[in-house]
Amino acid sequence: MIALGCDHGGFELKQEIIQYLEEKEIPYKDFGCDSTKSVDYPIYARKVGRAIQNGECEKGILICGTGIGISIAANKMKGIRAALCTDCFSAEATRQHNDANVLALGGRVVGTGLALKIVDTFLNTEFSHDERHERRIRLIESEE
Repeated sequence: MIALGCDHGGFELKQEIIQYLEEKEIPYKDFGCDSTKSVDYPIYARKVGRAIQNGECEKGILICGTGIGISIAANKMKGIRAALCTDCFSAEATRQHNDANVLALGGRVVGTGLALKIVDTFLNTEFSHDERHERRIRLIESEE
């Protein structure tokens, strides 16, 4: 299950991603927002993050105007590794190396065609489980 969330700057791209997920028969849950009316992105980052933390969803996709603010908000949550990606190589690498569980996109930065390729890459790339990557994730998640 994929958790989706966005602010007003990401609403239109989120609608395109929903269409993509439905065409691919990938289950998802939409945590909002539901229009281009101005909202606060941390609210939606938290909703998606909580859905991953509690096991309701495996991965998430968050979208704001640039992808920056919503990824910062998500990364404050324990166990969330959100990666802002603007290309397919980064989406692949963050899954293989960081086991990122949230993809962040900028609705005003990345065009729809590229964004859908990034989503596809992110969702279809597995974590490598190499010892060095697992060690680095433990270091990222440590409280020290």
